[in-house]
Amino acid sequence: MFTKLATLRTIDESGAVLIVRLPDADSAERVAHAAIEGGFRALEITLSIPGAVELIRRLAIRYAPDGVAVGAGTVLDGYAAYECIRAGAAFLVSPQLNPEMIRVANRYQAPTISGAFTPTEMLETAEAGADIVKMFPTENAGIPYAKAVLAPLAHLPIMPAGGVTVENVKEWFAAGVAGVGVGSAVTKAWQPDGDFTRVTAAARDFLMAVRDARG
Repeated sequence: MFTKLATLRTIDESGAVLIVRLPDADSAERVAHAAIEGGFRALEITLSIPGAVELIRRLAIRYAPDGVAVGAGTVLDGYAAYECIRAGAAFLVSPQLNPEMIRVANRYQAPTISGAFTPTEMLETAEAGADIVKMFPTENAGIPYAKAVLAPLAHLPIMPAGGVTVENVKEWFAAGVAGVGVGSAVTKAWQPDGDFTRVTAAARDFLMAVRDARG
């Protein structure tokens, strides 16, 4: 079975990866459940969350049979990559280029979304074997920078991470990105009053905006 291709297809068809970066595993798990209920099919659980590897394991056991890709984020080295893959992570994400992380992921056929910012870094990331180039950070550079970079690098599958909202997602896709990573706009929707159904609603709204943006 071509599991790597299936995961990449899930990410491509979704057009969006939810970045779950919260201070504790309990709220992260509740957000994950709520976001999946809202339609997300690709989630990145960052290793900055205490107990993240076990959380990935629980979510993968529960949702992988339904075609949900539960990935690991902030994977900084080969050791972390292997531990996450053993726990069931369907894909790996890093904020920077770490060739060993990519080598381990390729060894076990797990897709990688590897961080880069400058055109040089983006090319080096692609040459190292990453499946998707994560444009990071994006909050300050934004859509004009993505458009400028993609003019000569349109052949690269570039995914911005950060600063993507329902209001601007159409502009990101118009700039030429392959998909988007979204975090706070969805994952923190529950925080004003502790109502996690707000996450489900935010997920639905965001994914609808992605579908509209992609035509």
